[in-house]
Amino acid sequence: MFELDVVTLSRLQFALTAMYHFLFVPLTLGLALLLAIMESVYVMTGRTVWRDATQFWGTLFGINFAMGVATGVTMEFQFGTNWAYYSHYVGDIFGAPLAIEGLMAFFLEATFVGLFFFGWKRLSKVQHLIVTWLVALGANFSALWILVANAWMQNPVGAAFNPQTMRMELTSFMEVLFNPVAQSKFVHTVSAGYVTGAMFVMSIGAYYVLRRRHIEIARRSLTVAASFGLASALSVVVLGDESGYTAGENQKMKIAAIEAMWETEPPPASFTLFGFPDLKNETTKDEIRIPWVLGLIATRSLDKPVEGVKPLVARAEARIHNGMAGYQWLAKEGGHPNAAVPTELESSMRDVGYSLLVKRIRPDIENATDAQIHEAALSTIPDVPVLFWSFRVMVALGFYFIALFAVAFYLSSRRRCGKPWFLRMTMYSLPLPWVAAELGWIVAEYGRQPWIIDATMPTFLGVSNIPASNVAASLAAFVLFYSALAIIDIALIVKYVCIGPRSEEPQPSGAPVLPASAPAQTR
Repeated sequence: MFELDVVTLSRLQFALTAMYHFLFVPLTLGLALLLAIMESVYVMTGRTVWRDATQFWGTLFGINFAMGVATGVTMEFQFGTNWAYYSHYVGDIFGAPLAIEGLMAFFLEATFVGLFFFGWKRLSKVQHLIVTWLVALGANFSALWILVANAWMQNPVGAAFNPQTMRMELTSFMEVLFNPVAQSKFVHTVSAGYVTGAMFVMSIGAYYVLRRRHIEIARRSLTVAASFGLASALSVVVLGDESGYTAGENQKMKIAAIEAMWETEPPPASFTLFGFPDLKNETTKDEIRIPWVLGLIATRSLDKPVEGVKPLVARAEARIHNGMAGYQWLAKEGGHPNAAVPTELESSMRDVGYSLLVKRIRPDIENATDAQIHEAALSTIPDVPVLFWSFRVMVALGFYFIALFAVAFYLSSRRRCGKPWFLRMTMYSLPLPWVAAELGWIVAEYGRQPWIIDATMPTFLGVSNIPASNVAASLAAFVLFYSALAIIDIALIVKYVCIGPRSEEPQPSGAPVLPASAPAQTR
């Protein structure tokens, strides 16, 4: 039964603010690098049309960047307001990458964004180009540190629990930084941002060509976005495979839920391309399967099985039982200045997080019945239908982007990108990268439940001790505020797209005017 308690409301609020914020992050990442590419061409060729293109797309980048800042700052405050115990428990580890993101990446990016807009007449061409590349670098650095922090929640390495302070403490910053989950999440996420930026530029360029407005900038923008988008879309699929492998190593239940795979899949494990998960009968109906693919993604082999939901629940139940002794020792000895874990309890201490799952059912977990322990083990199963369909729609969109950018690249190379059917298809595809990006976050974060720190701390234990009504009020305020920001952002982008670039390179004297059906040429 869906209950709007403080845990559910806090999760809803953070999910809402994160998904709103992630409407702006991918476009910032993609546009920043495209600006750097276009200005590089301007500096190398001296053609003012490339400067005008950079300034035009830079205006749209600035609008999006400002909205991203406004929606992102409030997210970090929630760790102190709604997730106070989580912040207390892991602040030594989680706070470090967030602080670096704020001090180094965010201020670096914000400083050079200002120089980008106000330095066109004050800096030389090369100096301004360096500024633009630093804007792109700052955007990527910002994403890196946020994803390092997020990846630690998925795979908590480089840290250890201290029974004297009853907190997780940092043991190796390098392990946190080079967490394999962080590396795969970073390259996959920024590549998705590059796809978003490329689609944004290509769609607006297609709109201008269809309307026969700003043709010179539109043609060049289409060409650059097609090449950049194709490379990025291919990268997303390849690097997404790496994310699948790290999840197969560290989050086996997430993989099982994505596949709606109740029993262990023997090698070589096949991938379910399509089907209908049946939770009641614990099976998937009308399956279409591709041999070997799941084994290659999840285990990088053809001779290893991929565990299903049922055996993973049984393992979780065993870990709950094993963690009980460690929990009882902590309840008695934890927090004392001289507390030291007995050698015989080291294995049990590694499973204390699992025993804490029982607290949602009864507070005195040491007295839990076998039925209650089994119920707690079942809570480790994420929402199977949500993950199953989110993942498949996201992957389908990924392959659609490859096809669309490949067509765009081919038509641009043949100087035929002015075809009306292609331009309309490109325009209508504009929102799809955001759909794919949001679905990706649902798979990553919803698939992590019931853990706020995987296998270490259940989500329900991380919330602040505040009334649910307070969270409900702030949630309503965020809905109104963020909706207003989204409307303002769309209105401003539409306004400046309608205005178009300030100026263009003049057409040569006597240049013919292209009819609506003429193919767009590129130079």
